[in-house]
Amino acid sequence: MLKRLYHWTLQWAGSRHAPSVLGVVSVIESSVFPVPTEVLFVPMCLSRPDRAMRYAAIAGIGSVLGGILGWLLGFYLFDLLARPVLEFYGKLDAFESLKAATGDGAVLVMLITSGVAHLPPMKVVTILAGVIAFNLPLFILAAIVARGGKFYLLAWALRRYGAAVMEVIERRFTLVAVLALVALAALYAAVTLL
Repeated sequence: MLKRLYHWTLQWAGSRHAPSVLGVVSVIESSVFPVPTEVLFVPMCLSRPDRAMRYAAIAGIGSVLGGILGWLLGFYLFDLLARPVLEFYGKLDAFESLKAATGDGAVLVMLITSGVAHLPPMKVVTILAGVIAFNLPLFILAAIVARGGKFYLLAWALRRYGAAVMEVIERRFTLVAVLALVALAALYAAVTLL
């Protein structure tokens, strides 16, 4: 099923409706959709580098709105809607583990790491933030920084270096993710110590 969703999403990259679909995918990816927005975003940027920043804006705004939707699901409708979604994707156990070990500082770090590298998945973190009633304005700010920053940086790199940057990221994904996590942990430590 995931493979079909992946290919369906990829087909939209060449469509004239791609920007609209990108917006929709960005919204639902942050709350319920299992395929990352990048599957559509990257081919769109590679095929139209002149529109990469526009696509970053669409993906960033959609992703933040989707994060807010996930927060609302967690805050108002967890038992009715979010629990079945998490069960469907086999993420309920991971969610319960995160919830048990989570405070505001941990949620903030997870928002940044999930926004940048999908670790843990964004939909899990957005719903969790709502369940524990994480401060909504701070949640929105963190989502803007993490998701918007990632899409603009990726758009800039794809526009400047094209497909070569994707080859480097794919070959060295683990290293890139670990370096991003270390940088974010250092940033979090610095913020909490100040």
